[in-house]
Amino acid sequence: MQRLTLLFGFLVATVPLTQGVTGSGGSECSCGRNHFTCAVSAFGECTCIPAQWQCDGDNDCGDHSDEDGCMLPTCSPLEFHCDNGKCIRRSWVCDGDNDCGDDSDEQDCPPRECEEDEFHCQNGYCIRSLWHCDGDNDCGDNSDEQCDMRKCSDKEFRCNDGSCIAEHWYCDGDTDCKDGSDEEGCPADVPVTNCSVEEFQCAYGRCILDIYHCDGDDDCGDWSDESDCASHHPCRLGEFLCNSGLCINAGWRCDGDFDCDDQSDEKNCTASQCTTDQFRCKSGRCIRLSWRCDGEDDCSDNSDEEDCEKTELPHCAPDQFTCGTGRCIGQRKVCNGAKDCQDGSDEIPHQNCREPSEEESCNVDNGGCAHKCQQVRGIVQCTCHTGYRLMENGKLCQDINECAEDGYCSQGCTNLEGGFQCWCVQGYELRPDKRGCKALGPEPVLLFANRIDIRQVLPRRSEYTLLLNNLENAIALDFHHDKELVFWSDVTLDRIMKANLNGSNVEEVVSTGLESPGGLAIDWIHNKLYWTDSGTSRIEVSNLDGTQRKVLLWQNLEKPRAIALHPMEGTIYWTDWGNTPRIEYAAMDGSNRKIIADTHLFWPNGLTIDYAGQKMYWVDAKHHVIERADLDGQNRRAVISQGLPHPFAITVFEDSLYWTDWHTKSINSANKFTGKNQEIIRNKLHFPMDIHTLHPQRQPAAGRNRCGTNNGGCSHLCLPSTANYTCACPTGFKKVDDYNCAGSLDKFLLFARRTDIRRISFDTEDKSDDVIPLADVRSAVALDWDAKGEYIYWTDVTTDSINRAKWDGTKQEAIAVTSLESPAGLAVDWVTNKLYWTDAGTDRIEASNLDGSMRTVLIWENLDRPRDIVVDPIGGYMYWTDWGANPKIERAGLDASERTVIISSNLTWPNGLAVDYETERLYWADAGMKTIEYANLNGTHRRVLIGSQLPHPFGLTLHEDKIYWTDWQSKSIQSADKNSGLGRMVLRENLENLMDIHMFHRHRTPVASMCKIDNGGCSHLCLLAPLPKAYHCGCPTGINLLADGKTCAPGMTSFLIFARRTDIRMVSLDIPYFADVVVPVNGSMKNTIAIGVDPKEGKVYWSDSTLNKISRADLNGSQQEDIVTTGLMTTDGLAVDITGRKIYWTDTGTNRIEVANLDGTMRKVLIWQNLDSPRAIALHHEKGFMYWTDWGEHAKLERAAMDGSDRMVLINSNLGWPNGLVIDKEGSRLLWADAHTERIEAADLNGVNRRTLVTPVQHPYGLTLLDSHIYWTDWQTRSIQRADKNTGNDIITVRGNLPGLMDIQAIDRARPVGFNKCSVRNGGCSHLCLPRPGGITCACPTGIQMKNDGRTCDNAPETYLLFSSRGSIRRISLDTTDYTDVHVPVPELHNVISLDYDSVEMKVYYTDVFLDVIRSANLNGSGMMTVIGQGLKTTDGLAIDWVARNLYWTDTGRNTIEVSWLDGTCRKVLINNSLDEPRAIAVFPRKGYLFWTDWGNLAKIERAQLDGTDRKVLINTDLGWPNGLTLDYDSRRIYWVDAHLDRIESCDLNGKLRQVLVGQVIHPFALTQHDRWIYWTDWQTKSVQRVDKYTGRNKETILANVEGLMDIIVVSPQRQTGTNSCGVNNGGCTHLCFARATDFVCDCPDEPDGRLCSVVPGYVPPFPETTRSSEKADAGDSRRNFDFFPAKPTDPVENTSENCSQKDASQGLCEESVNQVLPAINGEGLHISYIIGAVLSILAILILIAAVIIYRHKKSKFNDPVVSNLTYSNPSYRTSTQEVKIETVQKPAIYNQLRYQKETWSASALARWGGNEKPSI
Repeated sequence: MQRLTLLFGFLVATVPLTQGVTGSGGSECSCGRNHFTCAVSAFGECTCIPAQWQCDGDNDCGDHSDEDGCMLPTCSPLEFHCDNGKCIRRSWVCDGDNDCGDDSDEQDCPPRECEEDEFHCQNGYCIRSLWHCDGDNDCGDNSDEQCDMRKCSDKEFRCNDGSCIAEHWYCDGDTDCKDGSDEEGCPADVPVTNCSVEEFQCAYGRCILDIYHCDGDDDCGDWSDESDCASHHPCRLGEFLCNSGLCINAGWRCDGDFDCDDQSDEKNCTASQCTTDQFRCKSGRCIRLSWRCDGEDDCSDNSDEEDCEKTELPHCAPDQFTCGTGRCIGQRKVCNGAKDCQDGSDEIPHQNCREPSEEESCNVDNGGCAHKCQQVRGIVQCTCHTGYRLMENGKLCQDINECAEDGYCSQGCTNLEGGFQCWCVQGYELRPDKRGCKALGPEPVLLFANRIDIRQVLPRRSEYTLLLNNLENAIALDFHHDKELVFWSDVTLDRIMKANLNGSNVEEVVSTGLESPGGLAIDWIHNKLYWTDSGTSRIEVSNLDGTQRKVLLWQNLEKPRAIALHPMEGTIYWTDWGNTPRIEYAAMDGSNRKIIADTHLFWPNGLTIDYAGQKMYWVDAKHHVIERADLDGQNRRAVISQGLPHPFAITVFEDSLYWTDWHTKSINSANKFTGKNQEIIRNKLHFPMDIHTLHPQRQPAAGRNRCGTNNGGCSHLCLPSTANYTCACPTGFKKVDDYNCAGSLDKFLLFARRTDIRRISFDTEDKSDDVIPLADVRSAVALDWDAKGEYIYWTDVTTDSINRAKWDGTKQEAIAVTSLESPAGLAVDWVTNKLYWTDAGTDRIEASNLDGSMRTVLIWENLDRPRDIVVDPIGGYMYWTDWGANPKIERAGLDASERTVIISSNLTWPNGLAVDYETERLYWADAGMKTIEYANLNGTHRRVLIGSQLPHPFGLTLHEDKIYWTDWQSKSIQSADKNSGLGRMVLRENLENLMDIHMFHRHRTPVASMCKIDNGGCSHLCLLAPLPKAYHCGCPTGINLLADGKTCAPGMTSFLIFARRTDIRMVSLDIPYFADVVVPVNGSMKNTIAIGVDPKEGKVYWSDSTLNKISRADLNGSQQEDIVTTGLMTTDGLAVDITGRKIYWTDTGTNRIEVANLDGTMRKVLIWQNLDSPRAIALHHEKGFMYWTDWGEHAKLERAAMDGSDRMVLINSNLGWPNGLVIDKEGSRLLWADAHTERIEAADLNGVNRRTLVTPVQHPYGLTLLDSHIYWTDWQTRSIQRADKNTGNDIITVRGNLPGLMDIQAIDRARPVGFNKCSVRNGGCSHLCLPRPGGITCACPTGIQMKNDGRTCDNAPETYLLFSSRGSIRRISLDTTDYTDVHVPVPELHNVISLDYDSVEMKVYYTDVFLDVIRSANLNGSGMMTVIGQGLKTTDGLAIDWVARNLYWTDTGRNTIEVSWLDGTCRKVLINNSLDEPRAIAVFPRKGYLFWTDWGNLAKIERAQLDGTDRKVLINTDLGWPNGLTLDYDSRRIYWVDAHLDRIESCDLNGKLRQVLVGQVIHPFALTQHDRWIYWTDWQTKSVQRVDKYTGRNKETILANVEGLMDIIVVSPQRQTGTNSCGVNNGGCTHLCFARATDFVCDCPDEPDGRLCSVVPGYVPPFPETTRSSEKADAGDSRRNFDFFPAKPTDPVENTSENCSQKDASQGLCEESVNQVLPAINGEGLHISYIIGAVLSILAILILIAAVIIYRHKKSKFNDPVVSNLTYSNPSYRTSTQEVKIETVQKPAIYNQLRYQKETWSASALARWGGNEKPSI
């Protein structure tokens, strides 16, 4: 990450504008009395003329500004006189073109008939219909843009001006609407952003990583992260540090310009501060010496232009006369008898002036004039028609070539006699004015980087949208229109990124080797990415995915910034704002480089190309100017030179320029020819950076792909050039011929630079360094390589890891990541394929295989900060430097034998080492002695090779006859002759943080070794050794070598094993040193806390409180499996009963102690009452006791039998945070560690004889015991400690520098396991056998009852609650009294809302609104299937008709109630009208009723028949949010919960006898009924509660502290009982059967299923083609196999043909009302049903009339203004149930669209859910 200050040259204070006649940069020109002020020129010059010269028909100003708008009677009879005084041909009047310029030639014209595909403008123009309402004023009178205001989407906010912005920009502190209406009326208490401890908070609230604070980069965007950085100086040599932290050029100090944003560069200045290459103005300001006498007022007081020799006269316009004084006057004033020039040169004889004669008259031969003649003061003056100019003879007229001047035509121009014709390039169309060109295609979009995001704005509409957000520091950007991609650079992350143009699929393109990528350009024809980097001073190119990267230009570049491409021409353009600012171009292959502008440039920032106009435009932030030139740099001129405080980036489209300005934080536009019509498109932006016009014509497809379809035949890069193309190779790769590159590198210099690893190829001549694309290199130090495997290896002292990757960056992996503290040296033994390294933190030398396996500690004694290491496989030795208190260089055999010191004097900081295998010398660099020396391999014949100009050498390597080294202080890589030290060369300089260096090649010396033959007979490691031994067998760390000297023991016998949050490690106690080894478990660990070991099976058990599971694996890391995955929250304690083969654990979250078999089966809650944060647990199987610590509000240490009985408190005084707990069985003692009292204490097993063993201990956590020692982990010291278990003395540190230490266990696998009380037939128990003092106890899994025999358990609970909690479905047995929840192991649960149970097939059905599905599963988790997978939006309610086997559900998103068979077939919409957010649903199959709640704007509870008919509103008054609904089938009552009114109510099945059961519940969601109890879930209390259904009393919490509680039901044999007509043979229906109150009906699904459907019971329509089938897909439902149907009714029934479709009619199915839904009556006649129906109809009409009267009465009551605002905002179960805030407020307008988002909202969003506040998305 580099300084953005140097990249872009930061904000510059504008020079105070002067006012005067010719003031440069003035805000306006002010001429004296009786003078006319001409328009200010593009260069800021002012001109004054006499007032009488205005409107005299003469161009005195030179720009015709004195004649604009004048009415001069100078037009001939053949011409038309425009309103503005202009004369045009009369034939041009009413031709549809605006020839006058003011449209006066097109006024009062007869209406023109427009074509069918044209739009008729109000001014008579005809334009293309596509241009209507496109935001562009194509008519000229804006009549084509009188359009209806665009409707904002649901996720947008409408500004007062009608524009739309993203909804979450409303009240976010940024003004996103142009009129500022998005920040009006916002609450004053804007939430304060709280940054984490690893973040720094910018002055305006944004959070950035703390490592970016004081790093010299403006990461905040306001430099607040670089202020107050006294200890850090981020500026380079030759720069000045502003008080704000900004770095500027030192030459700008005291130069009169405010270059620092805080103006500190101009404070405390002395009179003379200008350098030798500067000129000092009278004001004291310093400017460049080259600006002296250049015709521009750079001093602002004109002192730089005083006393200058006049080199040339000013250039006058073609129709002006140049006086002898240099002044310009109009041609008509020559020879007019008046001295208009001060020197009279306009009237002297050499101008052919003569006295007027009588013959001279316009009446005679038109005065000799070719066109027009007029007499002024008696003298004939000739003038010309429009399009001509007067020739020198004053008589004849010459055609004007308008095409030679800019601005006449937008693009192409053809000159005609007396006129011109404009034309447009491909992709554009001529506008109605016949001069401008309009781009074909969509409306243009301005795409711009805003540092923290990328946004887009429609310049013609002010539409403003977000494309990408949460960016760090986006600077440069470009797009690829065809591929719909956007690319941008981030100078904080030093990355180039890309994403789709819709903001999706964000990817890294280039992630390495970047320092300040400030410019970016896309070649859309050849699909290449080009970028500039002012930090590396390079221009690079790659494919669009970042592959095949090549340094294109690197010589004579200082600070390249903006870049633009012209792929059609094959050229690249860029700006460079180094010490010699310039604009250059080259071919896109890097050839033909040329400077096209290098004068009057300072900070050339933005650059763009007008492809249609063949011009280039750029901005200069220091000169405050926008300029343009031809593509070769010719015809350069200023477009805008005023009002540009700090322009940064620029783009062009059609006739407009668009640019960003840092100072004004705005996007602006102007005419590209004149600079006029300036407009602010957007202001008050965060920090606008690069900008582009997103439109297909900005990337025209007309260009030819020079590389064709086969990449030009190139093997790698095909780069276009001006003529054709060039095949190029990625950096460092040589070309083997004109088309092909080498496949690999043979030789390259490898060096580390902390955050990257680079190579300098010696295969090519350019010697460019190339970054190897590696990820997450934080602090690389040591390097080595292996040519056989083509790997490079490196150490990282920040991540404390050893890593490797292929030399091209692929296959990167970390091979050693544990037990490393500062791996500073690294060496590869290429003979035995071993890796050696030093660790200055652990003071060890270790070795392993090249993949990091079989790691072993070789040397661990008498090392003091070992640094570099090299190996000599030829001699069998390794050498290392040690720069501790006594610096030295040592050597030993590669097996650690024969260790000796070879150099110990005159050493300070011995860094790099290198072995010369040819001369058998050892070279080293000493940063303290500032020397490079060498000696023989035994340390003799020591010599100084280089002893001067070595400020701080670090890395060292040898190759052939050269020695190469890195130097920290000179920031360079150098080389010299290895024998003499002469011939020093600098290979690279200005490289920060240089570390190790090596030469990769493929010619290492081969060596014969016994290790190559059958691994030397070794079981594990074969290590080289000095002769005569030659090799030695070794074992992995912690394992002993057996007596045969070849074989290693199978594993550790005695060891410590401990958890470290993200891993589990072991420390062997079998060896004489302590080294921790990671257990290589395959599964991931997030927060491993508790740990236990089964030494019998050799398995380790652990709990993870983040993943919420208990897992186990073999001690070698294999066979990993999760044994408990549900119902865990914070499992702090875990113990393995190795004798009884059980696992016990404590859970601080659920406040439970549980037990299970070792595989997790037969899980049982042992203790659940009166627990408050249980932590450590210890078992004593022999005595049958378990012990645990509890560090809740009243800390204590308790004991109980291992079956949970006989519980008692042992110690409850003087305890704080009792963490670790261990039993000393030999001493019959209990030991515990207390992190609050900072003590380790002991007591007898009954809690008496308490005493302190060790104090103080800073923060002990885990505690264990083995033999005569106790071991504990300490959070504060990050270490494992050991002490004597009896005295507490002899404390030592076993291992240190281990953050995240948790539980620890000491294991001796040689110890006997002991006798298992349950070993014989499981103690006679059917399930769990648990020991207790004096015997055993048979126990059942949670929720299952024990049978009367006391040994056998039921298979499952009979009656239980089922409830959902978003990501889980749980069960609470009502058969037992513990009421503990058990997770139902259904897979793939995301956001479960509603559920029901089918007692016939014993399946649970549930809705998941994250997936929008309805699914079913068995209660053991098997058989999960999707029942309904399509056409769902928000399924809130679910109900099963267990008799008819139908499934009912409500869909709040679609406002429907639907039904299907239980397998999802035969789906039908029952009700879809007059529903407004239906929620809960329930069925009463015996009565044929369907009930549901609706909590829309008019909340109600309704009832209908099961077929959806006879719909009736039961309750519609005094309702808020009726959520849950349940039926009491015995008492025939409806119960519901109201989450707004916070109460539970009931009524009978007709809505009568309404009563409030519970008047105050906080926020109930769902409820159910069983026996005499009503059970419900509550969001606010996060609990399941119950109350007596008769009295509303005896309220009891069944289960507490459960997040996300949703639906709840009871499963009981008494619940789903009874039958109806559909219960037998599906009522004889072919498809759906619906029971009703007095009958039943058959019905058909909405979508045919291939089987003929009949609505007549027992009637199967004939289907000649196929056999009859009316089965459901579920073969298990036997009643769907219709072997028999009831007889079809024979009595005639009135036919209703309106229900008969044409398709049914064609099949003959409309006879006898076959398609009418018919009641099935158990009788012979239907007359009774008719009578009953008539009576019911009359009653229904009367009820309807009564309902309307009541409704109007109620509505009039609610129209009372006092209560009219008390509407209610419904709760959303899609939010987290944390911090629920219930309020009676007005429902926000955007509520419906926000409530059912797929994502689960954050707690903070939910906290605002009840109010008017808009949730943050």
